Amino acid sequence: MIPVILSGGSGSRLWPLSRKQFPKQFLALTGEHTLFQQTLSRLVFDGMDAPIVVCNKDHKFIVSEQLQSLKLQTQGILMEPFGRNTAPAVALTAMKLVNEGRDELMLVLPADHVIDDQKALQRALALATVAAERGEMVLFGVPATKPETGYGYIKSSQDVLLPEGVSRVAQFVEKPDEKRAAEFVRAGGYFWNSGMFLFRASRFLEELKKHDADIYDTCLLTLERSEEDGDNLSIDEATFACCPDNSIDYAVMEKTQRACVVPLSAGWSDVGCWSSLWDVHEKDHNGNVTKGDVVVQDSHNCMIHGNGKLVSVIGLENIVVVETKDAMMIAHKDKVQGVKQLVNTLNEQGRSETQNHCEVYRPWGSYDSVDMGGRFQVKHITVKPGASLSLQMHHHRAEHWIVVSGTAEVTCDENVFLLTENQSTYIPIASVHRLRNPGKIPLEIIEVQSGSYLGEDDIERFEDIYGRSTPIERGISIKTIAQ
Repeated sequence: MIPVILSGGSGSRLWPLSRKQFPKQFLALTGEHTLFQQTLSRLVFDGMDAPIVVCNKDHKFIVSEQLQSLKLQTQGILMEPFGRNTAPAVALTAMKLVNEGRDELMLVLPADHVIDDQKALQRALALATVAAERGEMVLFGVPATKPETGYGYIKSSQDVLLPEGVSRVAQFVEKPDEKRAAEFVRAGGYFWNSGMFLFRASRFLEELKKHDADIYDTCLLTLERSEEDGDNLSIDEATFACCPDNSIDYAVMEKTQRACVVPLSAGWSDVGCWSSLWDVHEKDHNGNVTKGDVVVQDSHNCMIHGNGKLVSVIGLENIVVVETKDAMMIAHKDKVQGVKQLVNTLNEQGRSETQNHCEVYRPWGSYDSVDMGGRFQVKHITVKPGASLSLQMHHHRAEHWIVVSGTAEVTCDENVFLLTENQSTYIPIASVHRLRNPGKIPLEIIEVQSGSYLGEDDIERFEDIYGRSTPIERGISIKTIAQ
């Protein structure tokens, strides 16, 4: 059995913590490890192979770093240039496996879910394996115990041809209103759609070709044109752009006659919005969940998330407050599904707060925007031991570097020299330069940029050990510079 971890989502309903360039699956929202790391860790047991990870190409280094921190290996990483939903992602993985002569069971899992009961998960997997070995396409359904409006539902029916404990999918139901959801709970036989599947690779491809040939054919051509680098696959952008955007549910599971349900009672949550995150956390005696520097007075059933500043609330009920360095979101707990629409509105306005945090992660470390004005910007830059920024040049800005901690190796045109704590240097406009950390502790510097244009895409790379193209940053386009 091969786990296929789908890690391409943006988690927009958990904004402002979740951002496009660092979405919720890579955040530690429910414990010491991130949701992605928790998903990987629960799959380490006998009979389970190393996973295949499908992610956005911009997240490759985050995925690699979070795997490395757990000392876990993958069978490969499939890097999408952009998302096309779950059906194409799984189709490409299945085709790759079949081409390699490995027609194995694929356990398809989102990277950002919470499952509390490991033993219950393994019991469900054992039952699902029996069905999948017979050619069935298994969907893991969470018994609907309350009228939840944020999930899709599955209506089940008995089928004597299926193994005991497995039922046939009779109907898929879109997210209902509260009245209809309550009817489902009273009626019984309904499950929440967990988005987790188990099927043989060839069975999925057979059903996909039958029910959505456009996705099948486009993915087949995309795979032929994609580039392999060891176990990793860079999916061809031009061909993949022609692929329909569709989920496994719509493309296959709602149309096939082989869809069945295995119950999953394992403390599952998709942590899809702020109210579901409130659900899975321990609460104080007033039902409040707090994180960070938070003071709560006369408030009940609230979720207050601080991220640096003191956050104080008085006399609130069922309210979510999330503070980050550059944004604050306040919502009624019953209205948090609307955060996704809010993010869409911010994107239409061209707001950068949906894309990156103030602290932006790179393969070599991170940078944090400290201050910004019309012709200047101040950043706190951290470079990991042994890491190096690209050899690069800026056409519109000069930079001053001040070493706060560690040792910096600086390349500036023909000169290469070392700087230690409290030393500084100046990088003129159009100078070819590089910053490297030759030491064994993180290098921290303060960078002061000055010039007529300070966008992250004012960069020309000459050498880059991470294989990034020029320009990599997408905050502002080159077209904008010309304007």
